[in-house]
Amino acid sequence: MAEVVLRDVSKTYPGGVPAVRQVSIHVRDSEFVVLVGPSGCGKSTTLRMVAGLEEVSDGEIRIGDRVVNDVPPKDRDIAMVFQNYALYPYMTVYENMAFSLKLRRRELGMSRADIDRKVREVAATLNLTDLLKRKPAALSGGQRQRVAVGRAIVRSPKAFLFDEPLSNLDAKLRLEMRAELKKLHRRLGTTTIYVTHDQEEAMTLGDRVVVMKDGVVHQFGTPLEVYERPVNRFVAGFVGSPPMNFLNGYVRRDGDGWYFDEGSGRIPLSGRVADSAARYADRPMVLGVRPESLRVGDAAGGGRGVCERCDVEVVGRYCHCCGAEQTAAETTAGLKAHVAVVEPLGDVMDVFLSTSVHEGLVARISARTRMAEGQVVPLVIDMLGSHLFEPGATGANVSLAANEATSRVA
Repeated sequence: MAEVVLRDVSKTYPGGVPAVRQVSIHVRDSEFVVLVGPSGCGKSTTLRMVAGLEEVSDGEIRIGDRVVNDVPPKDRDIAMVFQNYALYPYMTVYENMAFSLKLRRRELGMSRADIDRKVREVAATLNLTDLLKRKPAALSGGQRQRVAVGRAIVRSPKAFLFDEPLSNLDAKLRLEMRAELKKLHRRLGTTTIYVTHDQEEAMTLGDRVVVMKDGVVHQFGTPLEVYERPVNRFVAGFVGSPPMNFLNGYVRRDGDGWYFDEGSGRIPLSGRVADSAARYADRPMVLGVRPESLRVGDAAGGGRGVCERCDVEVVGRYCHCCGAEQTAAETTAGLKAHVAVVEPLGDVMDVFLSTSVHEGLVARISARTRMAEGQVVPLVIDMLGSHLFEPGATGANVSLAANEATSRVA
């Protein structure tokens, strides 16, 4: 086990095409870090540079206390699991798992009995004992992936590298393998870097998450930090399902308060969103609202706020800690929306809405709420789950405190 440090790492392909731009990441010893982003963002290229499969154009990569820029892959003491499993089709499961140990048996000082014991221990951990005599063609996708993981584990490397290992599996198997990988990491404690395009996978697996776009790290933090305090509009829109709603408009003053002029109505601002409004008066801005923070019709009841005395979130009229009556953080937006589509999802449902100015808004509400397509409903916005952004695809989140915003970017 070891920490993995990337310092200002860049990769430029022939012809001057930049794939990765000055990426700096510090993966702590035993930490599980996930690189996530859309296709072509540079996450797999970054992982391949750590593995030694791609040359580093600029910057430094360190594994443990050794700089590995010029160290061949076989000498970096890492193990990599690929999307397509990369198993030897003519070998059995046992032979696939034992192969790397047999190649380096003398170097590792392992006897045949040691190798056999190690393979069988790992096979038992991954529920592969009954499959050791089979060849890959006789295995399901999930079983093949477990064999690929087992082949990596038997080497006891300093770090595991996973390149979209679950993307070839169906939804049910992905859920099962996700849980297995998490339990496995908890048991082994090996430093792990994991690449995926699936933000849900990233949020459920990672101790910390690196969000990338166009070869640049936009945010590096815990899943909760990235979700609740996105540094810019790209991160806010990429992390979360359904994605955040974005409303274009202007920040305006109303007496002693502030509101957001959406074009078809006023949205009163409160909390940290209102605190940041004065700097952007009468300027075009973007209000971001999570689907679960957008209430519609009957779902608009039951206010939420923060008790000033206890500094805890309150649902309803009274604080559950001290009993003090609260002023809700929710604000009636003064907007009416047309219900376009209702998607039941068990205990919740997604309601797709449109105002006279914005289309494609999504609210996630209780499935017990009565809602019909074609209905016109009032909107209520919970400011605790809302953010104010500068215009543009990567517009900064101005509702974060300055020190908070800078601390979230790697």
